Amino acid sequence: MASRSPATAGFESECREIHGACDEPRRLIRYLAHRSAPERQQIKATYRTMFGEDPVGRLHKTLTANQDNELCNLLYLWMLDLAERDAIMARDAIESGAAADYRALVEIFTRRKQDQLFFTKQAYLARFKKNLEQDMVTDPSHPYQRLLVALATSHKSHHDEPSRHIAKCDARRLYDAKNGATGSVDEAAILEMFSKRSIPQLRLALCSYKHIYGHDFTKALKKNSAGDFVESLKVVVKCIHSPSNYYCKLLQRSMQRPETNKRLVARAILGSDDVGVNEIKLAFKSNFGKNLEDFIHESLPQSDYRDFLWIWQGGQCPVAS
Repeated sequence: MASRSPATAGFESECREIHGACDEPRRLIRYLAHRSAPERQQIKATYRTMFGEDPVGRLHKTLTANQDNELCNLLYLWMLDLAERDAIMARDAIESGAAADYRALVEIFTRRKQDQLFFTKQAYLARFKKNLEQDMVTDPSHPYQRLLVALATSHKSHHDEPSRHIAKCDARRLYDAKNGATGSVDEAAILEMFSKRSIPQLRLALCSYKHIYGHDFTKALKKNSAGDFVESLKVVVKCIHSPSNYYCKLLQRSMQRPETNKRLVARAILGSDDVGVNEIKLAFKSNFGKNLEDFIHESLPQSDYRDFLWIWQGGQCPVAS
């Protein structure tokens, strides 16, 4: 018998269970919902070694047979490589064309490094035979799309380590862009900065802004500012400045609606996966004064989605064998 490689050791028993449950998404929750991204990669490698196929392929077959099964769709995205997942979510947002779905594109462009975004674009091209950047700019007059073009341009250039000196200068530019003679936001100055700075550099500039002026840039945007560009800019700034706050609020908002918006819940879970569940739980407690697990229990009726969320944040599996 061949020896196990370090990359695949320790998941054989789990993979056998997954193999027997691939056609039953509800059973898969207990094996996959609590696993980190590196662990999911190891599970996939072990599964391929044991069964000669990718478990994602099995999940896709189940999804094809159950197009309306939101849990199956979430599990499929959960197990995909990051580039494939982002490509699918970007396409879904583009095809929707709604302003709310531009946020999904903003989330992708603000949480990915340059090399990761390159692979996302390659995955998008391979899967959909189209160029991601061309597809997402169908209406250049929309403020979200102007901001996305700036972020895409930023990703094309090489960046050194974030500079504190540049961050302080950019903080002053942000202040001036918001506090001009007209009292409105200088859109051209904002877009120029966003097109020339990496996401880590922009994050440092926003931190410098708070340190120098004593409040977040988003708070300054709320004063005497209105319009679609300002509203879109707020979302981009929140994504860049504090991803843990952004995604915990997205989770809270998605679960507070009369009927849980499962598409929004999926976006929140998948985005939170990059931040880390412990960071999300800390941010949730800080923002809302209660534990995430308590909020899940109080806000959601018993369902597959609640089971996924419960296990994902660290709860014991409530799914019957």
